[in-house]
Amino acid sequence: MRIAIIPARGGSKRIPRKNIRAFAGQPLIAYSIKAARESGLFDHVIVSTDDEEIAAIARAHGAETPFTRPAELANDHATTVPVIRQAVQWVQEHMGPVEQVCCIYATAPFLQASALREAHALFEQRKVGGYVFSATSFPFPIQRSFKLNAEGLVEMFWPEHYNTRSQDLEHAYQDAGQFYWGSAQSYLDNKIFFSTDSMAYLLPRHMVQDIDTPEDWTRAELMYAALRQNGDIA
Repeated sequence: MRIAIIPARGGSKRIPRKNIRAFAGQPLIAYSIKAARESGLFDHVIVSTDDEEIAAIARAHGAETPFTRPAELANDHATTVPVIRQAVQWVQEHMGPVEQVCCIYATAPFLQASALREAHALFEQRKVGGYVFSATSFPFPIQRSFKLNAEGLVEMFWPEHYNTRSQDLEHAYQDAGQFYWGSAQSYLDNKIFFSTDSMAYLLPRHMVQDIDTPEDWTRAELMYAALRQNGDIA
């Protein structure tokens, strides 16, 4: 069995009710459900939540909510892999054996079914021991980045690269926060995403936006409108 699991707890602090807040006319979680279903890859698209309103909206958009997420995995300190691990354990106990799992974040309105299919093909082709997850490149060399010290003054993280040309610096990449393909066993073993057993499926930067603050939300809606107008997303 191949399943998608969308974690969506009810207690978002920075953007209240973020997972079901209206984004471009639809609950935010609806976009992740839609991409999963349109990919044609999954026997079940399951939302893991502790919140009945989120569960009802998820079901209305075609997902399943066969269990309620335990309270100890729905607080501010719960991390993704244990949440998916609990879901896999529940499914295997009540619905049958699971071979492959794709964790899809509920806050990924730019996610496309084609990306899920291409990343899955990479996962099957390379047979990685960890995960294949969405990523994108940093727009500027991280080696030239700096911080502000306690006095508000500038300090470089890597001062040795002050005069290094940008084209001579190694490229760096970041998690795109959309999806994570893995075997059921990888999740059951609590394997971390960022390891030498994993691979990155690279997305263009204009198809990626974290949504953690109100500013992020505004930027994401503007980007979504532009992408839809340009035909880059459905």
